[in-house]
Amino acid sequence: MTQFDVPAITPEPVKCLLVDDLEENLLALSALLKDEQVHLLKARSGAEALDLLLQHDVALALVDVQMPDMDGFELAELMRGSERTRHVPLIFVTAGARDQHRIFKGYDSGAVDFLYKPIEPHVLKNKAAVFFQLYRQKRQIERELEARTNTLRLNETFAAVLGHDLRTPLSAILTSAQLLQLTTDDTRLRDLADRITASGHRMSRMIQDMLDLARARLAGGIPIAAARTDLGAIVQRAVQEHQSAAPEREIDVSCAGDLSGEWDADRLAQVAANLIGNALEHGHDAPVRIHLDGTAPESAAFTVANTGAIDPAMLSQLFEPFGGGRRQARREGLGLGLYIAQQIVHAHGGTIEAQCCDDRETVFVVSVPRRVPAGR
Repeated sequence: MTQFDVPAITPEPVKCLLVDDLEENLLALSALLKDEQVHLLKARSGAEALDLLLQHDVALALVDVQMPDMDGFELAELMRGSERTRHVPLIFVTAGARDQHRIFKGYDSGAVDFLYKPIEPHVLKNKAAVFFQLYRQKRQIERELEARTNTLRLNETFAAVLGHDLRTPLSAILTSAQLLQLTTDDTRLRDLADRITASGHRMSRMIQDMLDLARARLAGGIPIAAARTDLGAIVQRAVQEHQSAAPEREIDVSCAGDLSGEWDADRLAQVAANLIGNALEHGHDAPVRIHLDGTAPESAAFTVANTGAIDPAMLSQLFEPFGGGRRQARREGLGLGLYIAQQIVHAHGGTIEAQCCDDRETVFVVSVPRRVPAGR
């Protein structure tokens, strides 16, 4: 068993709250529910019950309806008004007649059941046992979720540290390859250095994706540094990078309106580069069309369109980590690009979505406010 494994569910003590203004009734209920795995809390009034509920996590509350000062209905309403106690199952116990109005009132105030005196012991024990077991299962699920969350956080922290530490040896490899390119006249060695450099840059992009994933998961989002800039210049920079790498491909860019705003230029360029790269990879060698729209007064947007449709079944998973890569076998990357793009856009207070048009075209639409909202 590892340090993150959760042991199999075993009976654990649970707490049951008994509320009745008569001591003899509390003694009778205690005798019926007596069990080594059940800790019984007793209250003689609604005020005492509320005090106990503030101190203990309770699996079930058995509440007498007719009590002085604060009756059972009033206590139930107060319990439902508190975040701590609103989910405690509550069963009313009453000696009164079966009045439909009172029953409806009880359910409206949050009761899950009614028991009428004299209480049938078998019925009480079975009903209480159900809620005790549900409470134990809930606690078990909470422990398992906590353990898995801790494991996931450890894995993401490890990935972040590994990605950070890989930068130093990778930088040495790239520097050595570049030096070899500059100093050798041997064609074979230059080709080898070119391949090492290209692979090193690819690895560097993967490491950056790992670090961005860790920032998004562990730090609550990708940090941005907004400054006055122009969306047209940002996107054009990404276009030029891809055009240099694939001069045979056609990338058409059109603009409309005012494209100025306060954004993190490097991060938005990362979004544009990712979307353009996807379009080139999945666009069947057809032109990629980009349109920048600055006609709205409070926001600016750009779209990246390519030939070919995404499987509708994949649309809901497109921006999940490692999810977008399932569309086709990817030649590069970790499948984090679309997730990171989404996190960057969200950090700007904007939106990003994918649209399929007539099963012939895929369009990614990015919209960002001209100024990052306060608090981001």
